Amino acid sequence: MKSAVDSSVIIAAVNSDDPDHESCSALFASGSRGAYSHALSETFSTLTGGRLGFRVPPGQAAGIIRDQLKPRLNLVSLDETDLITAFEEAESRGIRGGAIYDYLHLFAARKAGAKTFITLNQSDFLAFHRPGDPAIKLPQ
Repeated sequence: MKSAVDSSVIIAAVNSDDPDHESCSALFASGSRGAYSHALSETFSTLTGGRLGFRVPPGQAAGIIRDQLKPRLNLVSLDETDLITAFEEAESRGIRGGAIYDYLHLFAARKAGAKTFITLNQSDFLAFHRPGDPAIKLPQ
């Protein structure tokens, strides 16, 4: 897998009002990307929850995910062994509380062999990045 993305990139790709829409949608136009399977739940939550200044009806959000996103994503799942391993790595990386959710995206990208991890929240991921992890990049 060449690159993986987090939900910030996925959401910007489908939200034409997002300032990063062009660069994020171009990523998907150039080929499929890896993503931790939980990114679909985060995307659904964001689209339906109103944080964007609007709410997409749940059925419509599910359709966007099914029809527009899923075909362009290679989803990576984490099993219980993966989760425990990530939790065990947390202390050495300075991960506490909710940061674990971001780390699981990076962990899944590493598991899938991604060379780069693309996010709009670069500083969040750089805080716990270590040698051997995919390079953390902004969309271009």
